[in-house]
Amino acid sequence: MRIQYEPQGVCSTLIDIDVEDGIINKVEYTGGCAGNLLAISKLLRGAKVKETIDLLDGTRCGDNPTSCTDQLAQALKTMI
Repeated sequence: MRIQYEPQGVCSTLIDIDVEDGIINKVEYTGGCAGNLLAISKLLRGAKVKETIDLLDGTRCGDNPTSCTDQLAQALKTMI
């Protein structure tokens, strides 16, 4: 399953996610902190969706109540 998610309250403007059988195949961000988000995308390749949600949900960016990784967790929640 592939989705495009428009994150709210962060610098990135789009998250492309590909998941198969509950495993993340690909995460690609548009915008945001390129190096950090590329590293996160590489680290999550092969990760389980549920474990990723548990790990990233609620992550904040500074004083911001959300972050690009929290928004990824929100996007993954829509897939389950």
